[in-house]
Amino acid sequence: MKQDRTLNAEATARSQSDATTALGTEPAPRPAPPPRDMILRRFRVTNFRSVIDSGWVDVDAVTALIGVNESGKTNLLLPLWKLNPARGGAIEPTSDFPKHLFMTIRDNPGGFQFVEAEFDAGPRTAEFAEAAGIPEHEAACVRVGRFFDGSHIVTFPRHRRDRHADTAWAIRRIDDARAELKRTPDEASGGDLRTRALTTLEGLRAGIEAGGPLNANDLIRLRDAVSVLLPADPAEGGATVAVLQELRLAFGERMAELCAADPGSRPELRRAVLGAMPPFVYYSNYGNLDSEIYLPHVVDNLTREDLGTREAAKARTLKVLFGFVGLKPSEILELGRDFRDIREEAEATAAARDGTVGKLRRIIGRVAGGEAGPRAEELARISEAKRTRSILMQSAGTRLTERFGEWWTQGDYRFRFEADGNHFRIWVADKRRPQEIELENRSTGLQWFLSFFMIFMVESQGEHRRAVLLLDEPGQSLHPLAQRDLSAFFDRLAGTNQLIYTSHSPFLVDADRLDRARKVYVARDGSTRATDDLREEEGRDLQRGAAYAVQSALNLSVAEGMLHGTRPVMVGGLAEQLYLGTMRTLATAAGQFAPRRDLVFAPAGPSRTARVVASLLASGEAQLPLVMLGGAQTDMAAELRDGLYAEAPDRVLDLGALIDLPGAEIEDLLPPAFLADQLDRVERRPEVRLGDVLAHGLPFLPQVRDWAEAQGIDLPNDWRLTLARRARDAALALGPGGFDAETRDRWAKLLARLAEDTTSPARPA
Repeated sequence: MKQDRTLNAEATARSQSDATTALGTEPAPRPAPPPRDMILRRFRVTNFRSVIDSGWVDVDAVTALIGVNESGKTNLLLPLWKLNPARGGAIEPTSDFPKHLFMTIRDNPGGFQFVEAEFDAGPRTAEFAEAAGIPEHEAACVRVGRFFDGSHIVTFPRHRRDRHADTAWAIRRIDDARAELKRTPDEASGGDLRTRALTTLEGLRAGIEAGGPLNANDLIRLRDAVSVLLPADPAEGGATVAVLQELRLAFGERMAELCAADPGSRPELRRAVLGAMPPFVYYSNYGNLDSEIYLPHVVDNLTREDLGTREAAKARTLKVLFGFVGLKPSEILELGRDFRDIREEAEATAAARDGTVGKLRRIIGRVAGGEAGPRAEELARISEAKRTRSILMQSAGTRLTERFGEWWTQGDYRFRFEADGNHFRIWVADKRRPQEIELENRSTGLQWFLSFFMIFMVESQGEHRRAVLLLDEPGQSLHPLAQRDLSAFFDRLAGTNQLIYTSHSPFLVDADRLDRARKVYVARDGSTRATDDLREEEGRDLQRGAAYAVQSALNLSVAEGMLHGTRPVMVGGLAEQLYLGTMRTLATAAGQFAPRRDLVFAPAGPSRTARVVASLLASGEAQLPLVMLGGAQTDMAAELRDGLYAEAPDRVLDLGALIDLPGAEIEDLLPPAFLADQLDRVERRPEVRLGDVLAHGLPFLPQVRDWAEAQGIDLPNDWRLTLARRARDAALALGPGGFDAETRDRWAKLLARLAEDTTSPARPA
């Protein structure tokens, strides 16, 4: 039965921020809001913009929605925000209705639910259970949905009537009635009525056992079957009538329970659930601060409701800034007035009082007798006010410096506030740049994090305490290390607020917190999907963009751990890296290679890149890393020996010299027949297989190119890498036993040479 739905203005209407607090006047005391202890566990979006059905998205204390641009991440946050917005969040048909259903939804907005969320009721469980008339374990999980007409629906997913329990109950009641009738003495039983009743009840019992679970109509039939037995004059049936009347009443009450409305439709319960549901706060524009702020505009903007998105975001950030450091814009403006400001204000007041005649008299008097200067007491009062303002500025700057330093580890920043008449400025300095610079001339990342930091430190502790924070692409302008700081900042915020954010940066996906990551991608039908299965196919996205960000985060973490205490060796490219890694694994498994320090193979790339990679790998080491290059990289080897490795040329190794095969490449370390078989599996078009024409004892790569040219095959640019991946998988599947002893011995000798310590000169400074 479809649940009745009504608009709930109490849950969706939110008062605007009290501007009088920021303007310097004390606000009227407010009653403490009721505790919001419901915790969001999962949500689902349907028929909203690009989302047809997102599927259920599980939520933790911190949840990351990871996906490429245009995958629809924002379209998952917006409907969740509009479920119960702390501010704003109006449903906008032209933007929010999916275009292919626009006419249908516009004609019946109440028939389309666009979001639903499940919450743990927490300490409100007992209250909800009592209001709903259901057991506490059923009331512990609450589901709230919203429709495009603005109405909400409240249900309890665990509230499922056990129809089999109704069947067992009906059988017990019939058996109890039959037993009671059999115990009734003959003289008090009503004679023939008791006989007919026992026969009817036995038939009803048999019918219940033969059928399935009972529903309300079944109970109606049971009640009516008992009612038919009752005589018109109850006195004629004796004690049997009382038993039948009790049974009929029991069937009727059970039927009423089955026909009762869903408990979530009860008005008092709906008010309780929607009032306890946490509000959702959506952030996409954090209103970066300007270095120079015009105070009269601040005072004016904090009271306006008609600001654009950009100006409203800045006004909110300014309000938070002044509240955070304990300043009031109106007070700073008042303390900065000088004698001329006071006089002009007095003249304006007098002109309003005396009109044009009074204004003319003052002008004539000023021309005739000159302007009266400030009295000594007025000068003293103005001086004291400005001194007070200076002290307030200094104290506020110190407070911001201390609090900001607890979070931002990318520099030791010092903030100073300066007020000059109607202008308010923010200056920033640090140890590397002791000269103060205006805030807007510092990095965009610093500006962003400062604004973000203040917004969340203040609002999450104030009016938005216990709210669910929805952050759209936070920290895009931050350095990777600062993005990691931001991730730690999220953990701190999670102490008071659940937090869901979108990103495509691997630096905002902690490798040790992959459980909080959810992939967002475009499915094959063009709609947005979300999943916590990080290996799930990404529909139309053949590049697996969401998975790439997650895998990059994992790779960064693994790389950081692997490079510590290892022996890095630079090689020509990715193919060399794959082959050597495979040889190392198999030689180690065969017991032929046991280095003191694990070997890590790093692709060198072109000559210029190779110099950079070598310098990075040498960081913290006593010497430059070994470099092993094949015959195709002869020129690169010469450049390295003449340049970066001029003092250690013997650390640039030639693979051909190591294995006694001039011009050799990494492929020449594997059996030619093994590689030919793998390449023949890739290239199935030629009539002559590579394995049929391959000559042993000659370099492998030139033979492949000659064979491809003879067979009219246009080898792709990445054919070596493709072959390396296939060969790696096949070799690992074969294991050490799949290769002869001579091949394994050659691998072990080469690896031992790369792993041995040498006494080459230290790297140049």
